[in-house]
Amino acid sequence: MRRFLLFITAILLSQCLSAQILRPVKWAYAAKRLSKSEAMLLFKTSIDDDWHIYTTHQQDGGPSKTAFTFTSSNGYKLMGTVQEPPPISHFEQAFGTNVEYFEQSVIFQQKVRLTVPITTIQGKISFMVCNDQKCLPPDDVSFNIPVK
Repeated sequence: MRRFLLFITAILLSQCLSAQILRPVKWAYAAKRLSKSEAMLLFKTSIDDDWHIYTTHQQDGGPSKTAFTFTSSNGYKLMGTVQEPPPISHFEQAFGTNVEYFEQSVIFQQKVRLTVPITTIQGKISFMVCNDQKCLPPDDVSFNIPVK
Protein backbone atom coordinates (compact mmCIF):
# COMPACT_ATOMS: atom_id res chain seq x y z
CA MET A 1 0.00 0.00 0.00
CA ARG A 2 2.82 2.41 0.83
CA ARG A 3 4.46 1.82 -2.56
CA PHE A 4 1.16 2.47 -4.25
CA LEU A 5 0.77 5.82 -2.45
CA LEU A 6 4.35 6.79 -3.35
CA PHE A 7 3.65 5.86 -6.97
CA ILE A 8 0.47 7.98 -7.10
CA THR A 9 2.26 10.91 -5.42
CA ALA A 10 5.11 10.71 -7.95
CA ILE A 11 2.66 10.74 -10.87
CA LEU A 12 0.74 13.72 -9.51
CA LEU A 13 3.96 15.61 -8.78
CA SER A 14 5.33 14.99 -12.29
CA GLN A 15 2.06 16.24 -13.83
CA CYS A 16 2.17 19.40 -11.74
CA LEU A 17 5.79 20.07 -12.71
CA SER A 18 5.21 19.46 -16.43
CA ALA A 19 2.25 21.85 -16.39
CA GLN A 20 4.61 24.63 -15.27
CA ILE A 21 7.02 24.34 -18.22
CA LEU A 22 6.79 27.49 -20.31
CA ARG A 23 6.69 26.99 -24.09
CA PRO A 24 5.81 30.45 -25.46
CA VAL A 25 7.09 29.66 -29.00
CA LYS A 26 5.58 27.10 -31.37
CA TRP A 27 7.17 26.20 -34.71
CA ALA A 28 5.62 24.98 -37.96
CA TYR A 29 7.51 23.96 -41.11
CA ALA A 30 6.71 23.65 -44.80
CA ALA A 31 8.36 23.53 -48.21
CA LYS A 32 7.09 25.40 -51.24
CA ARG A 33 8.29 24.14 -54.61
CA LEU A 34 9.52 27.07 -56.75
CA SER A 35 10.57 25.03 -59.77
CA LYS A 36 11.68 21.53 -60.65
CA SER A 37 15.06 22.19 -59.03
CA GLU A 38 14.35 24.81 -56.33
CA ALA A 39 12.24 25.06 -53.19
CA MET A 40 11.68 27.52 -50.38
CA LEU A 41 11.70 26.21 -46.82
CA LEU A 42 9.36 28.09 -44.49
CA PHE A 43 9.83 28.17 -40.71
CA LYS A 44 6.87 29.87 -39.02
CA THR A 45 6.76 30.78 -35.36
CA SER A 46 3.74 31.52 -33.23
CA ILE A 47 4.90 33.55 -30.24
CA ASP A 48 2.71 34.00 -27.17
CA ASP A 49 1.70 37.54 -26.19
CA ASP A 50 4.39 39.56 -24.37
CA TRP A 51 7.22 37.22 -25.53
CA HIS A 52 9.74 37.63 -28.34
CA ILE A 53 12.58 35.77 -30.09
CA TYR A 54 15.74 37.25 -31.54
CA THR A 55 16.96 37.63 -35.11
CA THR A 56 19.47 35.42 -36.88
CA HIS A 57 21.98 38.28 -36.81
CA GLN A 58 21.65 39.43 -33.18
CA GLN A 59 24.93 41.03 -32.06
CA ASP A 60 27.28 39.19 -29.71
CA GLY A 61 27.09 40.27 -26.09
CA GLY A 62 23.32 40.22 -26.03
CA PRO A 63 20.74 37.45 -26.02
CA SER A 64 21.25 34.28 -28.07
CA LYS A 65 20.39 34.75 -31.72
CA THR A 66 18.13 32.39 -33.63
CA ALA A 67 20.30 29.91 -35.54
CA PHE A 68 19.44 27.28 -38.15
CA THR A 69 21.56 24.17 -38.62
CA PHE A 70 20.89 21.95 -41.63
CA THR A 71 21.88 18.28 -41.73
CA SER A 72 24.15 17.56 -44.72
CA SER A 73 22.51 15.64 -47.55
CA ASN A 74 23.12 14.79 -51.18
CA GLY A 75 19.48 15.75 -51.86
CA TYR A 76 19.85 19.53 -51.67
CA LYS A 77 22.19 22.51 -51.46
CA LEU A 78 21.48 25.70 -49.49
CA MET A 79 21.18 28.85 -51.59
CA GLY A 80 22.31 31.81 -49.52
CA THR A 81 21.37 32.21 -45.87
CA VAL A 82 18.15 32.17 -43.90
CA GLN A 83 16.07 35.27 -44.69
CA GLU A 84 13.80 37.09 -42.26
CA PRO A 85 11.58 40.21 -42.28
CA PRO A 86 12.75 43.48 -40.71
CA PRO A 87 12.84 43.09 -36.89
CA ILE A 88 11.89 45.39 -34.04
CA SER A 89 15.04 47.04 -32.69
CA HIS A 90 15.79 48.92 -29.47
CA PHE A 91 18.43 49.35 -26.76
CA GLU A 92 17.95 46.76 -24.02
CA GLN A 93 19.27 47.89 -20.63
CA ALA A 94 19.41 44.30 -19.29
CA PHE A 95 21.89 43.31 -22.02
CA GLY A 96 23.54 46.70 -22.44
CA THR A 97 23.19 46.54 -26.23
CA ASN A 98 20.74 46.96 -29.07
CA VAL A 99 18.52 43.93 -29.53
CA GLU A 100 16.57 42.90 -32.62
CA TYR A 101 13.57 40.65 -32.16
CA PHE A 102 10.18 39.46 -33.40
CA GLU A 103 6.83 39.37 -31.61
CA GLN A 104 3.63 37.38 -32.27
CA SER A 105 4.74 35.62 -35.45
CA VAL A 106 7.59 35.52 -37.93
CA ILE A 107 8.39 33.44 -41.01
CA PHE A 108 12.03 32.59 -41.71
CA GLN A 109 12.84 31.39 -45.25
CA GLN A 110 15.67 29.33 -46.74
CA LYS A 111 15.99 28.72 -50.48
CA VAL A 112 17.42 25.34 -51.55
CA ARG A 113 18.54 23.82 -54.85
CA LEU A 114 17.29 20.25 -55.17
CA THR A 115 19.63 17.61 -56.55
CA VAL A 116 16.99 14.85 -56.42
CA PRO A 117 13.26 15.03 -57.25
CA ILE A 118 12.05 14.22 -53.71
CA THR A 119 13.98 14.72 -50.47
CA THR A 120 13.58 15.41 -46.77
CA ILE A 121 15.49 18.27 -45.19
CA GLN A 122 16.39 17.90 -41.54
CA GLY A 123 18.09 20.07 -38.97
CA LYS A 124 17.58 22.09 -35.83
CA ILE A 125 16.73 25.61 -34.76
CA SER A 126 18.34 27.17 -31.70
CA PHE A 127 16.57 30.18 -30.22
CA MET A 128 16.03 32.19 -27.07
CA VAL A 129 12.72 33.64 -25.92
CA CYS A 130 12.26 36.54 -23.49
CA ASN A 131 9.58 38.83 -22.14
CA ASP A 132 9.91 42.08 -20.18
CA GLN A 133 10.62 40.19 -16.95
CA LYS A 134 12.70 37.15 -17.84
CA CYS A 135 14.42 35.07 -20.48
CA LEU A 136 14.13 31.33 -20.79
CA PRO A 137 17.29 29.30 -21.42
CA PRO A 138 18.15 28.86 -25.10
CA ASP A 139 16.19 25.98 -26.65
CA ASP A 140 16.62 23.68 -29.66
CA VAL A 141 13.90 22.21 -31.83
CA SER A 142 14.44 19.68 -34.60
CA PHE A 143 12.74 19.91 -37.97
CA ASN A 144 12.02 17.39 -40.69
CA ILE A 145 10.62 18.92 -43.91
CA PRO A 146 9.59 16.73 -46.86
CA VAL A 147 10.08 18.36 -50.28
CA LYS A 148 7.96 16.66 -52.94
